[in-house]
Amino acid sequence: MAELLASKELQQYENIHTRVYVSSEEPSKLVAGEIAELIRSRQEENRNAVLGLAIGPSIREVYKELVRMHEEENLSFSNVVTFNLQEYFPMDPEQIQSYSRSMKEAFFNHIDIDKKNIHIPDGTLARDDVFEYCQKYEKMI
Repeated sequence: MAELLASKELQQYENIHTRVYVSSEEPSKLVAGEIAELIRSRQEENRNAVLGLAIGPSIREVYKELVRMHEEENLSFSNVVTFNLQEYFPMDPEQIQSYSRSMKEAFFNHIDIDKKNIHIPDGTLARDDVFEYCQKYEKMI
C-alpha cells in the first residue's frame, strides 16, 4: 500500500508541462520575449527588472535575441539589474574561461545596461574572504 501511495504522489509531481523543440531558436525567442516583457513592464512601473543570469550554449541564443531586440526594437536595459549565478575560482575576469568575460562578450558589451547594475561573483578573492563575500552577494540579491 505504501508503494502505491508513494507512486501516486510521485505521479502528481511528474506532470510538468514540457515542450520539445527541434532547435534552440524558437524557445530562445520565447524566453527572450518573456524577459523583454518583464523589462518593459518594470519600465512602465518605474522599477528595476532583476535578472538571474547564467552562461552556456543554450542561453547564448537568448542573449543573442535580446541583443537583437535592443538594436532593432529599442529594448532598453537601463532599468535592469543582473546577478550571475557563478564564476570559476580562482579566476581572473579577463581569462578566456571566465564567466565574467563570456557574459561581456555575449551580452553586456552589446546593450545599454549600467555597469554598476551587473553583478558577477568575484573569482579573484583570497580564499579566506569567499564565505563572507558569498553572504554579502546573497544579501544583494
